[in-house]
Amino acid sequence: MKKIGLFVLLLLLIVASIFVGVKDISLTQLFQWDSQQQLVLLTTRVPRTISLVIAGSTISISGLIMQHLTQNKFVSPSTAGTMDSARLGILVVMIFFPSAPLLFRSFIAFLFAFVGTLIFIYLTRFLPAKNQVMIPLIGVMFGNIIGSVATFFAYQFQLVQNMSSWLQGNFSTVMKGNYELLYLTIPLLIITYLFAYRFTVVGMGEDMATNLGLNYQRIQLFGLGIVALSSAVVLIMVGNIPFLGVIVPNLVSMRYGDHMKNTLAITAVGGSIFLLACDVLARVVIAPYEVPVSVVVGVLGSFIFIALLMRRKTA
Repeated sequence: MKKIGLFVLLLLLIVASIFVGVKDISLTQLFQWDSQQQLVLLTTRVPRTISLVIAGSTISISGLIMQHLTQNKFVSPSTAGTMDSARLGILVVMIFFPSAPLLFRSFIAFLFAFVGTLIFIYLTRFLPAKNQVMIPLIGVMFGNIIGSVATFFAYQFQLVQNMSSWLQGNFSTVMKGNYELLYLTIPLLIITYLFAYRFTVVGMGEDMATNLGLNYQRIQLFGLGIVALSSAVVLIMVGNIPFLGVIVPNLVSMRYGDHMKNTLAITAVGGSIFLLACDVLARVVIAPYEVPVSVVVGVLGSFIFIALLMRRKTA
């Protein structure tokens, strides 16, 4: 699909996201909405759509950065222990600082996500780099270990249901006044664009980056910091969205190549398109009830992920 077609599709899905739901809001009666329809539109539908666009682009870009930093196409925050580490940080806040403000929770989640990702990067140095499947497999196992620790303590403090419901990817609870922290990821995306060339060079390996005058370790830490902070904010605001950070960058690179500066915008748009489409589907599949969007993304994403693995194996 041409780039202009992607932007048109994104616009159509934004319109669909605003007008699809239990409460009927007709596009043909644009200037005849009653007060209740206007309240629904401004309080839930518009904030939900904005959060879907931001979260989809942020998760996809985070996955793109991780894939360049690890030189592996199947690594993302969800397959590198980043999200599980952030979840452990959130559990620590829930246990020791239950009344802490949102910014403090985000900061603790960021610290845990950053440290967890650093540990994963350290582990990858002992793995064969040519095996594209081994590294994300180790990342999933590492994330499961951290997740098991978090679940154990959640059981001990009777927080399992609270943590599970809060961290499940779901946009139905997004309302005006409780999603604005997502705007913090926008300057992170701008910074990513400014450093896109450096991330591309780092993705060629430490020797290449050093020969071109870049500090490999510093750029890698900087990129991991962006990923950790973005992942922590998204996890706290809307929960965990699986597979999105893996499949979208892969699909984009198959069509547009691996130069990060050229594919950054397309990856962001592609992530928003995929998440918006899954959310609209989640609203209509058993209407008037709603399926968590993480379930829809997980089902569709798993099939696409398997297809990517099979394609990589036969290539």
